[in-house]
Amino acid sequence: MELAKIITLFVLTAIAEIVGCYLPYLWLNQGGSVWLLIPAVLSLSIFVWLLTLHPIAAGRIYAAYGGVYISVAIIWLWLVQSIKPSFTDWLGVMVCLIGVSIIMLGAKST
Repeated sequence: MELAKIITLFVLTAIAEIVGCYLPYLWLNQGGSVWLLIPAVLSLSIFVWLLTLHPIAAGRIYAAYGGVYISVAIIWLWLVQSIKPSFTDWLGVMVCLIGVSIIMLGAKST
């Protein structure tokens, strides 16, 4: 159950970070309203708070989180931006998730 909690936290953290960065992108590059900055700040605040909820050492969390972030970003590309990921995108996601698994499962032995 602990692993499911960590994975859920990783995914929620990645979504909060992506939303917090995507909204200013919409404002600056896509002609969106400056009001998009308000939910962006809120989303990035949630992102920072979610990072504090992870149960193991911060450096290890940041390293493993990076792989999950990449995975969620590719899914965002597909679902939100309607750009179909390439074979190499998915291959990169798999490599990242293998790295995440090595980091997280190795943490249990230390």
